[in-house]
Amino acid sequence: MAVPVTTTASPATPQEPKYWHLRTVLVRTIDREFSTGQVLPNERELAARFGVARATLRQALDQLELEGRLVRRRGIGTLIAAPRVGVPVGRRDEGWPGSTSRTQSWRSVDCVSAPATAQLAQALGIPEGETVHTVRRLRLVQGQIMAVESLHVPDSAVPHLPALPQLIGGSAEPDRARSVLRQLERLGVDGESRAVELGVAEAGEAALLERPPGTPVLVVTTQYAATGRLVALAVSTYRADTCKLTFGDTGLVEVTPVEARSAAS
Repeated sequence: MAVPVTTTASPATPQEPKYWHLRTVLVRTIDREFSTGQVLPNERELAARFGVARATLRQALDQLELEGRLVRRRGIGTLIAAPRVGVPVGRRDEGWPGSTSRTQSWRSVDCVSAPATAQLAQALGIPEGETVHTVRRLRLVQGQIMAVESLHVPDSAVPHLPALPQLIGGSAEPDRARSVLRQLERLGVDGESRAVELGVAEAGEAALLERPPGTPVLVVTTQYAATGRLVALAVSTYRADTCKLTFGDTGLVEVTPVEARSAAS
């Protein structure tokens, strides 16, 4: 008697989208025929050269712009982007968050003082409802905005701040940010831990980075310890299309999902 044979069909390989195939072809063409700063031919010429619809071409160009390989300039066209800028990350290169060396590359935007939410309190190891001062800063490299940072500092870590109770829950003037950073600078650093994850810019971050929402970003979350306790939590959002992060001589970095990011953003 014949024994029935059961066969399992292999899952079908998903078909590669046309724009993605074109994107791969464009990358090879760019590497072979173009150099930094050169202007690509217009869409009509490129579509004719590669035998694709202009809609497909635009998708491929949009993807390459997101990846930081192309940059569009109004009145000029689409240019080959410069290589990503190396941006050092770490206290050895940048200094303690409130130090003079750091203020040369970071520019304060504002400072908000508000009671800690349950998630932020857990991330900082403080009681829920304790006041937390959040300093927002931009990091500039060669005059270009590369990152936006939210630096969360518990009030108990900087007890000598000028009393400004009327600002609780509101945005303070730049002097408030400077006061928080100066107080933080006076603390001795016991250590720090750092983690990195890939993400996309939310609306608020995107506006400060001068990029559209959904732009790929690298999120660096750093916990700073002093006097035997956690005194600050920094969430720095870097543009993944224009910079690459460097971590000093060792090159070692912890790459892990960061629970604190959702609490601190």
